[in-house]
Amino acid sequence: MTIVTSADPVLGELLEKQRRQFRAQRTSTAVQRRERIQSVIDMLVARTDEIVDAIDADFGGRHPGYSTTNDVLGSLSALKYARDHLEEWMRPQQRAPFSPYDQLGATASVHYQPKGSVAIIGTWNAPVFTLLAPLAGVLAAGNRAVLKPSEIVPRTSRALADAAAEFLDPADVAVVTGGPDVAKALTSLPFDHIVFTGGEAAGRSVMANAALNLVPVTLELGGKSPVIVGRSADIATAAYRIAVGKSINSGQLCVGPDTVHVPAEMLESFLDVVCGTYRELFPTIAGNPDVTAIVDDRHAARIDGYVRQAQELGARIVVAPDEPVAIAERRRPLRIVIDPPESAAVSQEEIFGPVMVVRTYDDLGQVLGTINSGRKPLALYYFGQDDEERRCVLECTTSGGVTINDIAMHPGMLDAPFGGVGASGMGHYNGLEGFLEFSHARTIFVSPDYDPRREWGTLPPYADGYRAGMSAQVTP
Repeated sequence: MTIVTSADPVLGELLEKQRRQFRAQRTSTAVQRRERIQSVIDMLVARTDEIVDAIDADFGGRHPGYSTTNDVLGSLSALKYARDHLEEWMRPQQRAPFSPYDQLGATASVHYQPKGSVAIIGTWNAPVFTLLAPLAGVLAAGNRAVLKPSEIVPRTSRALADAAAEFLDPADVAVVTGGPDVAKALTSLPFDHIVFTGGEAAGRSVMANAALNLVPVTLELGGKSPVIVGRSADIATAAYRIAVGKSINSGQLCVGPDTVHVPAEMLESFLDVVCGTYRELFPTIAGNPDVTAIVDDRHAARIDGYVRQAQELGARIVVAPDEPVAIAERRRPLRIVIDPPESAAVSQEEIFGPVMVVRTYDDLGQVLGTINSGRKPLALYYFGQDDEERRCVLECTTSGGVTINDIAMHPGMLDAPFGGVGASGMGHYNGLEGFLEFSHARTIFVSPDYDPRREWGTLPPYADGYRAGMSAQVTP
């Protein structure tokens, strides 16, 4: 375990150690890359119970089944997929040389080189997955990595660091722990790539620090992911799936449904099913081990403040199940805020908790205008059976990804990129796109033995007809 107190010297030495390894062996075989990934897999399999228990303790209540599913199995799926496909991803891609060299025996190809050492900074809501899922692509591409778990989940951070110290060579993969000062020091070092998952403000800081050394970044920043319920939707199915999606991790999910747009005439039916579903999932909240607690007091106070302010501004609040908030713990019921003012914090800020905004609409065009006037979201959801309306929603909006007729399914695609756009992030990981994200694409052109340029008159001293011959090729 590496606990950083005086961040710069320790982190600098760690980065230099990995760089020495990289300089000694700039590339690595598929076998070596698979072995590094397998070491991480073996670590996770061996330490699952300790890691899951640590997450539960950090949250003050998160069901071990969910942590196993999301953080352990989610990470293992990404790691195994990369392990099993990296050889085909590594193959050079043949490209056609330009004319007339294609007729003279030239060849061209694109090779994918490791970048070097990559810093990965995870977040607290999925404290293992946000480190190890991108690590799959980083290692598949032949890089080394330094991982920093979130300081908001200190027990999980310690469990990961202890596991890494036993199973991993820090020259390949190291784990460092610490607070924001460590993250600042880490992102100010000349890594070859930085991956950050977190909020928009912190993402700006990471990008500014990375710019000091012109380090490329992958940012996963979240945002207010909208849901559009079309008039052609089966309202019972849509409301059920939205409620289930919002229940995941008590809404502490970067792709969770934030604001749901519902036709005005469907509102009451929608609310009935959402509340009924939530009550079925969680008949009670206080003391219920199936309910994930809000991660800490600060976030609980923030979420409670959103609801309180919206209510003071006149918004209607619906609670499911309808029971008093237990002050002694951080578990919360689902609170639905209906048509709050745009000035309310719940309308402006990413909620990241068991609160959902519902807005009624008459015209879909107004909904699309509202979505497009804000920041580009990480996820967008559409429920409906109208093909033309679906086409309109997809073509008239921009988001990191989309799930149709369900919630949060597209991030689970191992063979498709996951990432944001604009304020919700940049870059991707998962599958082939993750491999490409963390590789340097290097074009290699092999010239033929015969060089015709002098007899063509394209080298000095230029022939009288050189300009005319070139001008003759300027065609539409």
